[in-house]
Amino acid sequence: MRPDDVTILDTEASIEHMTRGTVKTSDAVILVTEPYFRSLETTGRLAPLARELGIPHIWAVANKVRTTADEAAIREYCERHNIELLAVVPFDTRVTEADNAGVAVLDHAPDGPAVAALATGLEQRLSVQPGLQQNGGGTL
Repeated sequence: MRPDDVTILDTEASIEHMTRGTVKTSDAVILVTEPYFRSLETTGRLAPLARELGIPHIWAVANKVRTTADEAAIREYCERHNIELLAVVPFDTRVTEADNAGVAVLDHAPDGPAVAALATGLEQRLSVQPGLQQNGGGTL
């Protein structure tokens, strides 16, 4: 790998990767959470493990958000656990359609609300986060 390379590792929703230290050399962890108790509790267990590993950037992405109450619950949980919320992704049936078709949602529905929410959240974060850069490498 070159210093400008970015590697993204998509793992299962489990604490195993943190407890084994698989991700300890990561510069950032994005915890995808949903507005359900078990998902939020998993996020609440993962964030402290990531901190113990010394991972400098720990963010959450709220996924499959259907209502303002869903978003409020995730925001409150993240605030209470000192986890910065990177993006709020609305529930979008086109994500399921893409998965069923075996294609990336970005290819299936590039103008969909899920893609737009992620793009906006990432663009905002990358534009203000020292050490993370777009189109020229970085450490994400």
